[in-house]
Amino acid sequence: MKLEKYSFGLGDRFFHQGKAQLQAVVMAKEAGVDITPVWNKSDREHVIVGTEPQSLRDEADAAVAALGWQGSYYVDADHINLKTVDRFLHCSDFFTLDVGDDIGERAQDKDITAFVGKHSRFVGALEIPGAGVFEVTAATLEAAAVTYLKAVQTAGRVYRYIVENRGSDFIPEVSMDETINPQTPLEMFFILAMIADEGIPAQTIAPKFTGRFNKGVDYVGDVVQFEKEFNDDLAAIALAVKEFGLPDNLKMSVHSGSDKFSIYTPIAKALKRTGAGIHIKTAGTTWLEELIGLAEGGGEGLVIAKEVYAGALAKIDALCEPYAAVIDIDRSKLPPSEVVNGWTSERYADSLRHVLANPHYNLHARQLLHVGYKVAAQMGERYYGALKTFEADVARNVTENLWKRHIKILFMD
Repeated sequence: MKLEKYSFGLGDRFFHQGKAQLQAVVMAKEAGVDITPVWNKSDREHVIVGTEPQSLRDEADAAVAALGWQGSYYVDADHINLKTVDRFLHCSDFFTLDVGDDIGERAQDKDITAFVGKHSRFVGALEIPGAGVFEVTAATLEAAAVTYLKAVQTAGRVYRYIVENRGSDFIPEVSMDETINPQTPLEMFFILAMIADEGIPAQTIAPKFTGRFNKGVDYVGDVVQFEKEFNDDLAAIALAVKEFGLPDNLKMSVHSGSDKFSIYTPIAKALKRTGAGIHIKTAGTTWLEELIGLAEGGGEGLVIAKEVYAGALAKIDALCEPYAAVIDIDRSKLPPSEVVNGWTSERYADSLRHVLANPHYNLHARQLLHVGYKVAAQMGERYYGALKTFEADVARNVTENLWKRHIKILFMD
């Protein structure tokens, strides 16, 4: 399998919006932009919602059949490791190898020494065209290996386990974004050397960037610095493909990529300049559009939307703990449940919908609800029944969000 140039990770907590998501991709194709849909859902999300990975495959297949989609599509086992990979093996064909726990853990000294020796030809002045000239020493190589080699070795073990148990015909992604500091272009180059040494034919890599990629809200950070890092990483990837024999379609993956409106223009500019591809993961934004659609539907839909907010506010500590590194909520800006209970459909939707110009938009409530999907999951059939009852309202919001606020900005504006 070979991942196409542009691809979108379409996460769906409750496996009901496959058709609405794919409709946005169809609209892009009709407008002349080819985007490959990749449905993704992590083990953590499956556990919280109480679903099995096969449900995501079933959703993707059903959406493709319903809309008559003729292009490629994939199902991503998102952020898996050796402990969680087994139940994804036979229903996924895209595997995001999560090695965050091992970044910064030291590999064996003999392996570090071997890496330094193997790549000693880069000692001296190394030009990464488009990023600059870097002075490489043995210490440079050793430092990169100390920080990243064990993590990449872990990715190699997971990759080989998948190959042994399902064959090699799948798309591997390596996730290096869950670390404190962004990688320099030189580190990115040598991380890719390690990936090649491990025999992983990675087709996407998710680096760490400066700034915060909080769930469901805009990028927080220096956009100019992000643009430099993004372009530098593109340059490092391009050189690594040539030097290490990695797949020629290897491209950047931006995790927590939904709703990062302020960096979409720099990304779009870089893609046009270089001709590079991109993979954008937009997981949680669909769940928020479900809530907006339910609220706009009124009646029981609005009641459920308000109950989800009240439940999330009541359980805020437990809900936020697993996502502490990727949310930034000012609790003083969260309206009390009693206030939200008095809102109209329009007022609820305006607070949650990610339209920065709307004076009612509340990024703190949006982040809370982003991590609050467990509350809806505990409603069981009541929630799923509402998704069916208010399908038209929900689908309209899901499609418009992906098409208007994501795809058009990235690829067409």
